[in-house]
Amino acid sequence: MLALDVGSRRIGMAISDPLGITAQGLPTLERTNKQVDLAALRRMIDDHRPVLVLVGYPLHMSGRAGTQAERAAAFAQTLRSRLGCEVLLWDERLTTVEAQRVLRESGVGREKRAAAVDRLSAVLLLQNYLDSRRAEQPGLSG
Repeated sequence: MLALDVGSRRIGMAISDPLGITAQGLPTLERTNKQVDLAALRRMIDDHRPVLVLVGYPLHMSGRAGTQAERAAAFAQTLRSRLGCEVLLWDERLTTVEAQRVLRESGVGREKRAAAVDRLSAVLLLQNYLDSRRAEQPGLSG
């Protein structure tokens, strides 16, 4: 599975291992324009062949969808229609906050933290999804 943390300037990416147990970060995509971004994502999908693309869905803490969530939903729909892949929106509340906390506590400097937060957010998003799937399947432990 491939997870995308879609921002206006960058797209953080993470991929699961073949068994769907762990998430690993991939290089962050610096956004330029829609065509270039989609071409880069097409290459990523062709290289990794995920069965599912997970797109972070940034809901408000109340659960209400705001402008950013609407942009994520539109981006997910573009991926479905242009790249023909299965796409699922996944609640990403607090993943960026958690990523910033982890990086800060790890002693990563402010400049490097800005570059790493998108990737780590995608890793946390995907790991959360993988863990929730395992929790739904009786008899599996992790």
